[in-house]
Amino acid sequence: MYLQHFGLREPPFSLTPDTGFFFAWRSHQEALNVLLVAIANGEGFLKVTGEIGLGKTLLCRKLLNALTEPYVTAYIPNPHLSPGAMRQAIVDDLGVEIDHSATQNDIVRAMTRKLIELAREGRRVVVVLDEAQELPEKTLEAVRLLTNLETEKRKLLQVVLFGQPELDRRLQSPSLRQLRQRITFSYSLSPMDFDGVSNYVRHRLRIAGHAGGTLFQPAALRRIFRASAGTPRLVNVLCHKALMAAYGRGDDRIDAVHATLAVRDTEGAIGSRFAWWPLVIGAPLAGVVLMMLWSQFSGSPGVS
Repeated sequence: MYLQHFGLREPPFSLTPDTGFFFAWRSHQEALNVLLVAIANGEGFLKVTGEIGLGKTLLCRKLLNALTEPYVTAYIPNPHLSPGAMRQAIVDDLGVEIDHSATQNDIVRAMTRKLIELAREGRRVVVVLDEAQELPEKTLEAVRLLTNLETEKRKLLQVVLFGQPELDRRLQSPSLRQLRQRITFSYSLSPMDFDGVSNYVRHRLRIAGHAGGTLFQPAALRRIFRASAGTPRLVNVLCHKALMAAYGRGDDRIDAVHATLAVRDTEGAIGSRFAWWPLVIGAPLAGVVLMMLWSQFSGSPGVS
């Protein structure tokens, strides 16, 4: 709605994980570097953990994009899979055609044949599992058993687990000790500091097409940093709402007032008054939203 007003080609703070907006914050860049080096060295099990909203899925997709030839990847975004469904998902991504009447033994044999074929061609297979903290224990054990497939030189399959800190706690279970011992490299993502948030906001605005001067004033950035605690997802939500507030008032810069409106309207932000939203701040910001929607549907000029 506010794109033309701020000189933007596309929304800069969408919550959709878009690798075109990937920001090389040191924690994320270090994690990516660790993964790429470990995968190149043939390590069997790798793990990346981080709190909700720190950008694990975006990092996961960035890794998949970086794994070009000679790598072959299988991406499992749905953690609620039985061992059989997980194996089926992997062979599907590897392009193995399986008859509907195939048993689990048939699927494992077909997968093994495909892995050996790819190894002979000099290809390397990497399975990436997102939201791994939700994987059933039997499925985690089935993944571990898959990494037993190997030649005399190297493993036929490598696995990268992305998950919330609950994954670390689950791996402390005695029943998962064999899997825990297989994990050779781990990395824990950290939130951004103030400089990181400031550079992150400028980076996303630049990618979205903003070519003017400073759009977010320092006081607004400080307010957003404190309220988000450096969590990228919350930064996106707050920046989007601050832009909406500024647009609704006809302002061309985002200051502390706009940022405060956004904070008080955002559940989960530090300093939020979400429960009192209709009485305190919500009504003015809700009015902004309604005004923009009315402008959009009534065909007013200058709205994108």
